[in-house]
Amino acid sequence: MPAETPLRYGGQAVLYAAFAVFVGYFSAAPAYQHLGPDEALLRLSFRHPGAIVSDCRQRSAEELAKLPPHLRAEQVCPRERSPVRVRVQLDGSLLYEDTFAPSGLRRDGAASGYYRQPIPAGEHHLKVEVNDDVRVDGFNHIGERSITLAPGQVVLIDFIADQGGVLIK
Repeated sequence: MPAETPLRYGGQAVLYAAFAVFVGYFSAAPAYQHLGPDEALLRLSFRHPGAIVSDCRQRSAEELAKLPPHLRAEQVCPRERSPVRVRVQLDGSLLYEDTFAPSGLRRDGAASGYYRQPIPAGEHHLKVEVNDDVRVDGFNHIGERSITLAPGQVVLIDFIADQGGVLIK
């Protein structure tokens, strides 16, 4: 056994011990604080396909005649979906507003939105407005609710058209 082997094993042991101490310390410290002592969390999270951008149209006889027989569909229907626009107001003042584009190469998928904001705990009036159709001016889905939040509590805003639109939980 060469003289270097005990030295090499001793060096490895020291390095492994230093690494273990490093990992052990940062697994418990510094303490992570999710929210302040008097804060609650507002979280907006949804995935929703907006309305189709425009209606289907009938092709004329001339247009149909120009197409190959296997492509002669009488109606042309767009695939593109509307972006989803969201506005959140807390106690009458604007907290957040954004527009979420539809996914997909042809913009024909669902729009996904996520936003989180710490807010003061206590009583609040929350108003959420959503527009999922570019042919509609303003907002076509509105949800309002008075909420009382305890410190550390999370209020979730979701949008599910089948369940009444804007959901505040």
